[in-house]
Amino acid sequence: MAARSSSAPPPRPAHAAVYSRSSEPVRFERDCDAVLVPQGEAVTMPAGSVGYITQALGGSWTVFVEGNLMRIAGKDADAIGKEPPAPIELPEGASDDEVEKLVWAQLRTCFDPEIPINIVDLGLVYEAAVVRREDGERRIDVRMTLTAPACGMGEILVEDVRGKLERIPTVAEVDVELVFDPPWSRNMMSEVARLETGMF
Repeated sequence: MAARSSSAPPPRPAHAAVYSRSSEPVRFERDCDAVLVPQGEAVTMPAGSVGYITQALGGSWTVFVEGNLMRIAGKDADAIGKEPPAPIELPEGASDDEVEKLVWAQLRTCFDPEIPINIVDLGLVYEAAVVRREDGERRIDVRMTLTAPACGMGEILVEDVRGKLERIPTVAEVDVELVFDPPWSRNMMSEVARLETGMF
């Protein structure tokens, strides 16, 4: 399968969250795994911690707690009183082209915890190919980059991509390669992303 085509981008999935520009108060109802932003360090938020949501996109949340930003994954939605992402549905006998459209839709639910723009519009995804395995199931090969090689959230974004794509029915394997050639530049951003960030 080819990488991203020049045709119009696929529609956003219905379950994609809307960016939260408000400061919604939140209280952790149980101990919860989190990732410190932008360092990428894994931490545990104890039950009873309070803060507010600064970003709610793609089924994950960025929460400000005592001067720190924490990323909460979709699997831990209940810890902050939210609903986890709904299961992904795929028609029986779906073609590779249909799966590829769903792959790009899922990639558009992956966000940098500090930037309210998905990684596709940021220009971070260089390739996403659907490969049919001998057993009839599918493998997804992704080549992606970061806005900066030293980004502490790099591995978190890679795992987010892998996890989102592994949820697609018939996908048995996801290979995500992090590359820095060619290096990312703002020219790779979509027009929507440039308008959102004011980068022209």
